[in-house]
Amino acid sequence: MLEAMNVLLVADDHPLFRKALAQTVSECLPGTVVLEAGDLDGTVAMLAQRPDTDLVLLDLHMPGSQGLLGLARLRAEFPATAVMMVSGHEDPATIRAALDAGAMGFVPKRAPAAQLGQALAAVLACRTWIPPDLIDAVAAAGRADASPALRVAALTPQQRRVLELVAQGRLNKQIADAMGIQERTVKAHLTAIFERLGVRNRTQAGVLLQQIAALGDGA
Repeated sequence: MLEAMNVLLVADDHPLFRKALAQTVSECLPGTVVLEAGDLDGTVAMLAQRPDTDLVLLDLHMPGSQGLLGLARLRAEFPATAVMMVSGHEDPATIRAALDAGAMGFVPKRAPAAQLGQALAAVLACRTWIPPDLIDAVAAAGRADASPALRVAALTPQQRRVLELVAQGRLNKQIADAMGIQERTVKAHLTAIFERLGVRNRTQAGVLLQQIAALGDGA
């Protein structure tokens, strides 16, 4: 049992599961400050208010997250806060992609309290954790250095925001207005984004984002 005071954030859009998970965290780590959020924007806002948050338990597919894009955003904006994915979706390739994109661990929603406790202890001690029964399958999935999730995770927060707006069908001028920047700055960001993602245009960038978002389907 860990004795140090920790601050954890449970981010899940299902109120009953979120409350149950928060309660289980409190039982595993007595004295822990447990925060809650129901969507990605709420998660970002909470982390901005509580920069001392040690760990986020992040639902793989909740409003605003778009699969692993939510993870990429959190890792880019709050690099000091660890993130562990919590999902009912246990595809080894998806877990591998989440780890590649910066997740410190993965816990299935079927996990018993004792296993959650093991995962929390490992991640708070700066060790990666995945369920023992999935280790071989995830290892077999291999690391894809050029995976879409990993490439998006490498973008700066502003670049990622530009990319999200592009995916929404916004034109350069609309993106500039939304972000309060010059249109030429948007163009410069797009040039850097396309180079980093290995794509040539907006259409290819949109397809890549869809691939990442699809990893969250079934969560």
